[in-house]
Amino acid sequence: MKTFYEQLGGTYREDNGRLIPKMKLPEQTNYQIGKYGHFYLDYIKNHRRGRYTTLLTEGKLNARLHEIDFEANKMLETIIPRLAAERGIDENLKTRDMLHWAAEMNNIKVCAEEIVFKEVIYK
Repeated sequence: MKTFYEQLGGTYREDNGRLIPKMKLPEQTNYQIGKYGHFYLDYIKNHRRGRYTTLLTEGKLNARLHEIDFEANKMLETIIPRLAAERGIDENLKTRDMLHWAAEMNNIKVCAEEIVFKEVIYK
């Protein structure tokens, strides 16, 4: 009697007396993945195993990581200038007190990244 896998046309290979299904994952895209794509990959591997496996087996993992990275960077590009304007951090402060400006901009970037992680990476 054939297994369901064999009925669907699948075959096996033998490895140390065990039958291993011969399966090939679909082709993946080959986009460069940035910082936020890697954070998302780490998150789904450790906390959303089903989502990771589905994206991998459907051949959509690399494309999704690229999409997440693009979305996160685009979101940062809008949030950082808005937060800087709200806090009065501008070029005048930069020329008057570079150290204070750098500290404020680093603080703004950290705040913006927290928003991005909550709304893009960990959703």
